[in-house]
Amino acid sequence: MAAAKGMLDQIHQDLPQQDPADHNNYILGQIKGHNIVIACLPAGIHGTTTAATVAKDLLRTFKSLRFGLLVGIGGGAPSRTNDIRLGDIVVSQPNGTSGGAIQYDRGKTVQDGEFQRTGSLNSPPQVLLTALGRLQAEHMAEDSRIPQYLSELVQKSPKRMKKKFIYQGSSNDCLYQPEYEHIGQDLSYDQCDHTHTVQRDTRDDTEPVIHYGTITSGNQVVKHGTTRDHTARVFGALYFETEAAGLQDFPCLVVRGIYDYSDSHKNKMWQEYAAATAAAFAKELLSVIRPNKVLEEKPIQELVSGW
Repeated sequence: MAAAKGMLDQIHQDLPQQDPADHNNYILGQIKGHNIVIACLPAGIHGTTTAATVAKDLLRTFKSLRFGLLVGIGGGAPSRTNDIRLGDIVVSQPNGTSGGAIQYDRGKTVQDGEFQRTGSLNSPPQVLLTALGRLQAEHMAEDSRIPQYLSELVQKSPKRMKKKFIYQGSSNDCLYQPEYEHIGQDLSYDQCDHTHTVQRDTRDDTEPVIHYGTITSGNQVVKHGTTRDHTARVFGALYFETEAAGLQDFPCLVVRGIYDYSDSHKNKMWQEYAAATAAAFAKELLSVIRPNKVLEEKPIQELVSGW
């Protein structure tokens, strides 16, 4: 939530009151002319059910919301075709067979033992897809403003957070071969055999790369390289997380910063920076959406059923 709050152009006063059945805490503000409500999942509690509960409570108090951005962090699924690095950003984008986010652990086994998924999110609203298209076109002609937003975040942050919101260094970004398990009880790479790392070309700069495609969501955190690669191949996924599948009818776009590789080599060092890159992308996306276009969208309450 600190990274998201740091992206606000203005911070508004807290609500004088909210719906009695709404147990969320909020930060209110404005980004590029848009009124923003930031809601955070309860500390230490994850999963699709928790995300759904937060979203339902959100709509109890904020009845005029038009869409959501599910911004956070999670594990990447790098491959030969998708050079995903720590600190990069993955954005859900429809591909013709899904709305851009699917629930990998919900489905049924059919003939010949094939697993057939039955859970996926609806496509994001048109206003967000149009903005994505415009932003992608702009990035082909000019640099992203994400580095600028990250720099501004660092400048306004307290001392203890400044070092966490900057790029954490290529030496701390190790992708191990999928079958190689982490050695030792701590999260450092000190005891791991670096001959088992995947050799990757050095990038020209440290700016985060934006990847558009399918993300997978489920109730279990993926911490196994071989499982990661298999599931990513089956679903064409770039990323694994544990909240989006709880928002199947909620009109939103998923934006995630990569802080590990969904394997046993968990690395919390990148969490704050990954959160910052995702929040910076969300700010840049909002910058290409006119506020009056948002008002043309129907309130979420009129779109969802059973919430």
